[in-house]
Amino acid sequence: MITIEKLKEYGANVEEGLGRCMNNEAFYIRLVEMVLPDDKLDILEQRISSGDLDGAFETAHSLKGMYGNLSLTPIYMPVYEITEHLRGRSRIDYSALLSEAKRQKKLLEELAKG
Repeated sequence: MITIEKLKEYGANVEEGLGRCMNNEAFYIRLVEMVLPDDKLDILEQRISSGDLDGAFETAHSLKGMYGNLSLTPIYMPVYEITEHLRGRSRIDYSALLSEAKRQKKLLEELAKG
């Protein structure tokens, strides 16, 4: 079960996220739990691999907004970097950034389990 304390340990800027949720802890936690089953990181990786940088940018931008609005900083930061590179349609190796984003998502999912 995700708690405010666990989110703080994870590195989320809980105060900022709660502020966006009118300081309603239950609502904030419910929103965080809603992003866990999202598979957009896999879609992002597929779009980058296939060379669809426009589609990849749209997906990354969506993820950036989702994680940023919840102030989930550890997963937001690599997604932010990916988004900014894709904004310029940079053909770089995204594997390290994608791996870090997936690692952070897995840590977040583990928080929810126990």
